[in-house]
Amino acid sequence: MGIRIVKTALAAIAAIYTAVYLGLEPPLGAGILAILGVEVTRMKGLKSAFVRFVASVLGLFFASFIFTVFGFHIWAVAIFILLTFPVLSRFQLKDGIVTSSVIVFHLFDRAEVTTDVIANEILLLIAGLGWATLVNIAYMPKDERRLSSYRSQLEQSFGVIFKEMSLTLRNPEHVWNGGELLEAIQAVEEGAQQSARNRENRLWGGETYWPTYFEMRRQQLDSIQQMLVSLACVFEEVPQAAMIAELFERLSGDVKSDVYEGSVEVSLNRLSESFRTMELPKSRDEFEVRAALRMLLHELERYLAIAKRLKKRKVLTSELRP
Repeated sequence: MGIRIVKTALAAIAAIYTAVYLGLEPPLGAGILAILGVEVTRMKGLKSAFVRFVASVLGLFFASFIFTVFGFHIWAVAIFILLTFPVLSRFQLKDGIVTSSVIVFHLFDRAEVTTDVIANEILLLIAGLGWATLVNIAYMPKDERRLSSYRSQLEQSFGVIFKEMSLTLRNPEHVWNGGELLEAIQAVEEGAQQSARNRENRLWGGETYWPTYFEMRRQQLDSIQQMLVSLACVFEEVPQAAMIAELFERLSGDVKSDVYEGSVEVSLNRLSESFRTMELPKSRDEFEVRAALRMLLHELERYLAIAKRLKKRKVLTSELRP
């Protein structure tokens, strides 16, 4: 937010000085247009400048016609708003309504429609929105450090979650407050938003690693929450639970690896096969617990499949962590 304020100040000052140099009236109008044009990302800044310029030119055209026909009366401004604003909204130009209004009010204040007045307003637009666009393109803060921080936080939270799940499988009476799950949810949401801004700041060759990474973690987090639902049904100790606990212990370390290890998947497949050869449950409670464990394994398979599928999208440039 601080960087955006600095950029806005620079754009406004440059636009005002440019308007003064070119003899445009009022020069402060260029500063207002520059303030309106500064955005949080490069791509959004370019789109915003285009929309505001087109909307302002259209508004200037409608206003010139209305003021020429009805005169420069206050009620004529109401006619301009009633006729022009719906048109701008219809053509997806509503973000330029404020900019268009600034230009039209300048025209109304001059109380004349001439070539010189129209040229003055268009040059004000170019000066204000032009400097805003240049400032937007010239500098945007780097997001890599913050994105890496979200990734580290997520992987640490995932590791703790798997460790706690392992402890619960070994001892159903183990108590965990679930704080790391809430932290992971928040990190995924904030990281996804930050990665979207990071991608919009790249005008050429958009970065796909971070959006793919956080999408992978979001899907895996959904799978983890389903695992916890199944884990809540494990209310007594059984040998199968201890075997699955070993998988989660290994996964708590593998989650921090730079590549998809695959060893947990191999062990999971072997474990699933061995479960089919085991004796059937001898009581209803054991049946319910083992059914919950089977659902837990199913979700673990889905968790690993998500990592494998999304890793392939980045295999040529980067590796995602399982």
